[in-house]
Amino acid sequence: MSFVTLLRRPAVRRFLAVLLGAYLLYGPVLVAVQVGLPWAPPVLVLGAVATGCFLWALRDDDPRRAALLLAVPLAAGLALNTIEHYTGLGLLYPLLFAAPARARTRPAVLLVVAAVAGTAAVGLLSGLQGWEVMGNVFGMAYAAVIMFLVRHMRVIRKQGAALAEARAGEAVLADRARLAREVHDILAHSQSAQIVHLEGARLLLERGDDPAAALDRVNRAVRLARTGLEETRRALDALRGQELPLAERLERLAVEFRSATGAPCAVSVTGDLGSLTAGARLAVARTAQEALTNVRRHAPGAAVSVALCRTGEWCELRVCDTGGAPDRPAPSEGGYGLVGMRERAELIGGSLAARPGAEGFEVLLRVPA
Repeated sequence: MSFVTLLRRPAVRRFLAVLLGAYLLYGPVLVAVQVGLPWAPPVLVLGAVATGCFLWALRDDDPRRAALLLAVPLAAGLALNTIEHYTGLGLLYPLLFAAPARARTRPAVLLVVAAVAGTAAVGLLSGLQGWEVMGNVFGMAYAAVIMFLVRHMRVIRKQGAALAEARAGEAVLADRARLAREVHDILAHSQSAQIVHLEGARLLLERGDDPAAALDRVNRAVRLARTGLEETRRALDALRGQELPLAERLERLAVEFRSATGAPCAVSVTGDLGSLTAGARLAVARTAQEALTNVRRHAPGAAVSVALCRTGEWCELRVCDTGGAPDRPAPSEGGYGLVGMRERAELIGGSLAARPGAEGFEVLLRVPA
């Protein structure tokens, strides 16, 4: 059992509170014995009230009320010092330790300054020598400085814990956003193509036209479902640090696009891409995937070119198609796909532009090489 755990036990805390109360009452009892009747009862009552206020301040969670409560042992300690030298220090020194811990900064400083200055003034007025007064002042000031340093360290520790908690929360949100992009990129790419083929097969079956063509559509949807499953596994492999080369991933995306649409899709990869980070490689692959998905959705039958090249300190991915439907949405209206692509680019210090090209649409991704 650790020492801190032992101190947190209720029985131990009650025992320590009794010891502290006895220590705080020692000065008032000593003064009461010395002054005798009729002043002994008021002195004992003052000591009891000061002790009770001090113990209450230690348990009170309100810093303002704690500061007011600590003002009582401050006054009592100075009053005891006035009656008999040093008898009030049993209240004043605990005050120096408690004020920085229980009260806010300004009230704590006022209490400490009042205790030190009041002790010095009472000592000089009651006939103590200068060196005795200075000894008390230096001792009390040293104790107060130590406690304010401890308070500062506690504040820094709490701020560090809060900062660590905030960073952990940001990391969780970043992971959620990343997983949301992964889910969208995989599902949107595979399921949109499946829906196209299954819808075509449904129309063919409803009209009773060419069952072989309908079967071919269903087979393509099945292949796309399997491809989506493979893509999911590849995404998991990438998270584990195992992934296909970037050129091979782009070529597979092109093969899937040609298989799903029957339209041409050319891939060109030039330059040294070995220095790309894992985040940059994933951004390139996902952007190409999303761009091809958008072409299939909004520009059926359009030919596509996918070009990846390194130019100096940047790597550029350009996906261009040859045209689409007249009501094709603008890049700003493209939904979560374009938002996800831009987020990927910005997270690694890159940029993304989606705009009308010479014939159709163009997506340009730039990431640090």
